[in-house]
Amino acid sequence: MFLRSTYRKKDGKAHRYFSIVENRRVSTGQTVQRTVLYLGEINDHQEAAWRKSLLVFDEDTQQARTLSLFPEDREVPVSAVDSLQVRLSGLELRRPRVFGNCWLACELWRQLGLEDFWRAHLPDGREAVPWEPVLRLLVVNRLVAPGSEFRLHREWFDASAMDALLDTDFAVAEKDRLYRCLDRVLAHKTALFAWLRQRWADLFHADFEVLLYDLTSTYFEGAMPANPKARRGYRRDQRPDCLQVVIALVITTDGFPLAYEVLQGNTSDRTTLPAFLAHIERTYKQARRVWVMDRGIPSEAILADMRASGRDTFYLVGTPKGKLHQHVRHWVDLPWQQVRDSIQVKLYAHW
Repeated sequence: MFLRSTYRKKDGKAHRYFSIVENRRVSTGQTVQRTVLYLGEINDHQEAAWRKSLLVFDEDTQQARTLSLFPEDREVPVSAVDSLQVRLSGLELRRPRVFGNCWLACELWRQLGLEDFWRAHLPDGREAVPWEPVLRLLVVNRLVAPGSEFRLHREWFDASAMDALLDTDFAVAEKDRLYRCLDRVLAHKTALFAWLRQRWADLFHADFEVLLYDLTSTYFEGAMPANPKARRGYRRDQRPDCLQVVIALVITTDGFPLAYEVLQGNTSDRTTLPAFLAHIERTYKQARRVWVMDRGIPSEAILADMRASGRDTFYLVGTPKGKLHQHVRHWVDLPWQQVRDSIQVKLYAHW
């Protein structure tokens, strides 16, 4: 990459524009130029724009100092004490890296207290690189540029500024280290959810009264002999030829995940709810909660148990299509009641 300047004459005045350009070789064997970044105009009337400071490290004195930059075809003002003239045509941009979004993701990591959490749960061992920076690298990659661990190892780490932000080298992105880190995280899943739930409540005063529960599935293209959960079951992806697993997820109305579980691919939706009700109570204690679910998830027996439990547990679930005609004639003539500015309901009691 290099810095290219172009001249244009406008209203009798010369204007100079700058761009960062790179050379690229195409399939025909020719080299073409691509503008990476347009920097705009800098002319004699914008002298102050050249006084932007550059931090320079002096190897002789082993100290850093700031210099103001000026192009070779501009005279350095007398007032500029520490200054440096540069030959713009000789400037090259080497190894440009993404920094801003990586820095923001690392800052979110710190604001959520995850640095302290994982240093306590993944203590340093004999490994050359602590596990917490490895996990932070994985999370930042998922947030900024989602991809596989191998892509992170092969491409993304070198294209980002994560080595500077983590104060480490390429060892943190070693391929096998990334996979081993994921194995270590799984054992702390419940503790992590509890930690994030508390941080979410502290930072945003969030409540967790309304919970959305749903299931989905994902399939594998292969025999999967090493995965005992890979089974054939109800197909959401229209791939009856593939084995699958079922994923159950509990989230809040803000989209914050409270729990998830990977189940066998032949798991029936109606059998999953009781375990999650118990799991949420064990992890986050008993509280007033409203569960919102698709009508195919709970059975009538499970709903009856929820009503008879005596706890502050409520639910909102659609009526099965087969039973709608039994109730329609009862609520058609009921009056609408205003519960909020934009919400009207009909109250219909039936057990």
